[in-house]
Amino acid sequence: MQNSNRQAADNIADLYERHAAVWDTSRGKTLFERSWLDRFTALLPQGGTILDIGCGSGEPLARHFIESGYAVTGIDSSTSLIAMCRTRFPNSDWQVADMRSLSLGKRFDGLIAWDSFFHLTFEDQRRMFALFQAQARPGTALMFTSGPAHGEAMGVFVGEPLYHSSLSPDEYRALLQEHGFAVIAHKAEDPACGNHTVWLARYQ
Repeated sequence: MQNSNRQAADNIADLYERHAAVWDTSRGKTLFERSWLDRFTALLPQGGTILDIGCGSGEPLARHFIESGYAVTGIDSSTSLIAMCRTRFPNSDWQVADMRSLSLGKRFDGLIAWDSFFHLTFEDQRRMFALFQAQARPGTALMFTSGPAHGEAMGVFVGEPLYHSSLSPDEYRALLQEHGFAVIAHKAEDPACGNHTVWLARYQ
């Protein structure tokens, strides 16, 4: 990894913390992800538990889950974004935490890392699958977004570099299988979901 990319990857948490209010305002509140969220929750028991990994300010995804009757736990590295979650949804569990050291000591019916996991480096993404497994029980649904192919990409947020990376589809499939997850659905650059590349799997 080039030094500039490494620095941008290391700065992700600080970037979101410094610009938390801007991110919350700019994040659309409409659920263009709705079709995938419905596929995800269809695998969960009614009223089940969801861990939102990289939950941001809790809107719109966590709000959708909470209003649909699910018990949400959210983690994010930004203290300011978690403060917004606690203000908006005081009855849910919100924790400041780095997903790379995820260890909550409990298992959930659903795990979601939407537009968050893909900010990690290649190696950090590979290590996440053991952490997903540690939070799962038989039947747990896992959904995350990635890039369409192996590589790094640099976006821009508030004039600063915003790092993204992705493993190859074959490597994601291998990692999921290695850690006990069966792929339920996968769509690269889904035009019906803002061109997001989405993975949905279930722990066996």
